[in-house]
Amino acid sequence: MTIQDVAVLSGLSICTVSRALRNLPNVSEKAQRQVADAASKLGYKASAAASRLAGGSTGSVAIVAPTATSWFFAQAVEAAEEVFGDCGYDTVLISLRNKPSVKQQVFGDLESLAQRVDGLLLLNIDLAPEEMESLEASGLAVASVGMNSVPWDNVGIDDEHAAWQATSHLLGLGHWDLAVLSSSDHQVVSESDRFRGFRRALDEHHLTVHPDLVVGAESSIDGGRRAMTDLIVRGAQPSAVFAHCDEAAFGALMALREHGLSVPKNVSVIGIDDHPMSWFLGLSTVAQPVADQGAFAANLLCERLQNPETPNHPSNHLLDTKLIERKTTRHKR
Repeated sequence: MTIQDVAVLSGLSICTVSRALRNLPNVSEKAQRQVADAASKLGYKASAAASRLAGGSTGSVAIVAPTATSWFFAQAVEAAEEVFGDCGYDTVLISLRNKPSVKQQVFGDLESLAQRVDGLLLLNIDLAPEEMESLEASGLAVASVGMNSVPWDNVGIDDEHAAWQATSHLLGLGHWDLAVLSSSDHQVVSESDRFRGFRRALDEHHLTVHPDLVVGAESSIDGGRRAMTDLIVRGAQPSAVFAHCDEAAFGALMALREHGLSVPKNVSVIGIDDHPMSWFLGLSTVAQPVADQGAFAANLLCERLQNPETPNHPSNHLLDTKLIERKTTRHKR
């Protein structure tokens, strides 16, 4: 049984369940009862991570993210830091700053890193085979968010399915000439899965991906704005746009408005994430539980650190996504 099972049975988020299991403040009495009942029924017990750390431990863990400025990574880091703090661990945040040279420096000297921390939480890091082998040999406990086919515990979403949901929504509204703002970020794993989901949805409707309607976009508002501007300047005329993340979608909305195009009258736009600004801007999106992914993976890493003798059978946990239709998508007319 895992903390996710308790969350599902109690009907609460993983973050709330984690706080309730550790008797932390800001959890209502009703939620405490729901969590206690669910944990009792499942026979789940929280790790004794808050107890004294084992001898020889550094008492620290590192969170490694492609960048510290993206909303997704900031949310995941904050949720993970809360869990690690509750478990008695200090946190070291390592931002790769989307630079291959920084990534090479970090994973090229794991021996030095192992002297500073007991474990690593990796957030959507695209590792080369030799880097993965070095990690396995380092003796560090590892867990991750959003990574595929890794020899440690991982938590994420089905990125391909999320992109398929978004694209299928546009196709269901009668949009056949679709553009995609695909990720151009280095070191991030999930974006190729999202492009596969976009392509799979088109395949199911016997459509092909038009190369002129595929443009790379950084995971930022400015990146989405530049990508959408590039499409418009080149004379591309899609009736709808799928952006690989909400921040890129925000930039697309800006570019469309700057060029006198109305959303959704002229162009429908959808993203993935459910960023807090998505509600304010009326952006249609596919929501994912970002904080829950960070908290769940941090809990799994704490379990590994506190029970090092337990056989390591890596687990992969996929959390649900949900299509949210707002004001930026409508039927093609």
